[in-house]
Amino acid sequence: MKIKNILLYVFLIITCSSCEDFLEEEPRDIIAPENFFTSDADANQAITGIYSVIKNNSIYGQAGLDNWYDNGVDIIEPNRTHPIFEVMGNYTLSEVTADASNQKMSVSDTWQNLYRVILNATVTIDRVDGNGDISQNVQTDVVAQARFLRAMSYWHITNLWGDAPFYNELLTLNEIAELGRTSKDEIISSVLEDLEFAQNNLPSVNTNENRGRATKWAAAIIEAKIHMEAKDWQAGLSKCLEIINQSDRVLLPTYAEVFDPANEYNAEIIWSLDFAKDITGQFEPAFPGRSFAGNNYWRPSLFNPRIRDEPANADENQALRAALAANGEQFNGTGLQIASVDFVNNFPMNDLRRPLNIMADYEGIVLNHTYMPKFMNRNFETSPRFNHGDNRLVFRLGDVYLMAAECENELNGPAGAFQYLNPIRQRAYATQAEWDLTGLDQQGFREAIYDERKWELAGEATRRYDLIRWGIYLDVVRNAEFKTYSPNTNIQDHHVLLPIPLNELQLNPNLTQNPGY
Repeated sequence: MKIKNILLYVFLIITCSSCEDFLEEEPRDIIAPENFFTSDADANQAITGIYSVIKNNSIYGQAGLDNWYDNGVDIIEPNRTHPIFEVMGNYTLSEVTADASNQKMSVSDTWQNLYRVILNATVTIDRVDGNGDISQNVQTDVVAQARFLRAMSYWHITNLWGDAPFYNELLTLNEIAELGRTSKDEIISSVLEDLEFAQNNLPSVNTNENRGRATKWAAAIIEAKIHMEAKDWQAGLSKCLEIINQSDRVLLPTYAEVFDPANEYNAEIIWSLDFAKDITGQFEPAFPGRSFAGNNYWRPSLFNPRIRDEPANADENQALRAALAANGEQFNGTGLQIASVDFVNNFPMNDLRRPLNIMADYEGIVLNHTYMPKFMNRNFETSPRFNHGDNRLVFRLGDVYLMAAECENELNGPAGAFQYLNPIRQRAYATQAEWDLTGLDQQGFREAIYDERKWELAGEATRRYDLIRWGIYLDVVRNAEFKTYSPNTNIQDHHVLLPIPLNELQLNPNLTQNPGY
């Protein structure tokens, strides 16, 4: 049911983006019922606001989706017990711990903010589409962006919770508050419609001022993943090949170049979110009531070591400090995200990606913990603690090549699949004898893909999703080795889905809980 002239106030909750001028303005001064959606600028500000929501802590900011897709699996783990990661890292999930309390990373926060994106996107579509005060090209672009962001949010919701409340046209708040759960299949059908519209109307390449926004290829990669989860291998392969052959994205010569903080918009990145250093108050804090450098972007600080933890031999502390100073670097993070014991023990020693994923020493000084350096920025001048300007990588072409290899193998066996696997492995090893896997049968190739995605995409929020769609999630976690928590012994069958937050159940009598909680 379309309802005009309501819900404008929802935009007052939109926070600011990484555009410095925009960040310095008060949203209430920009967004008011009497002047909103009367110009191209109004429509573009709406999209800017929605992007700011997905960049906050509970989604793509500090530790949001990372927590639900990577923690408690077999790649990263915390170096000490900590409320941010305890719920997922130790599988103490329940409908109670799903709510924000005691500084724990809250399932409720991610749920609420994904639905916040959906609401704001739906309002934007309703107010912009067909609005004569807005030029046609801006209408098309804004609606395409909004439909992409809505589709992406529903995709995450179905990945994490399965069946969920769903709407794709404007409803009153009372109607939204009483929605029951719609089947995942029905939601995904609508997601695919939104993604198709986005691919038909988003640009192939962004202008410099819009580099942090999605292009049609970001929508295409989500569509390909959806087809693969449904085991529609031909549709998945076709979409992957469309990205490989028609986009301007290319694989970089080396793995290290992909994560170079000085080249954040490199040719392999399909989509990354831009963040700005020294912009205070731009994102919601991880812990309500606590401030970290004005609540600036601090995801890299989770991976950067903290100096008081290092090195392994306390007598070498001064030598470590001197080595860092000589390189213009600091261990000025929290060190909360480290490579898991299982990951370190199983990562091939001759794989050239290992030093970017596993750092056990610094300038020859053995460290107490084993870190994942590809997400670090240790330059204290350009990337100070809790105040990073580093981009957040979301999708890249290396992922698509591995997806294409998997689809081709499932369709026709490995003979034609090596053309997509080999470019990834060639840059990961020094010699052909090391990277060449010729001779694998279909099952052997399938298992090689399991490992290759683990090494190539470590810590990039794909692992749990992959393991669940392969049907091996529980077995992999139960057979892995960990240092800090015990997810291998605590994980239960029902943990393939997250719990519906208790506050949502209390507010909406039509919601039901996922089994096991």
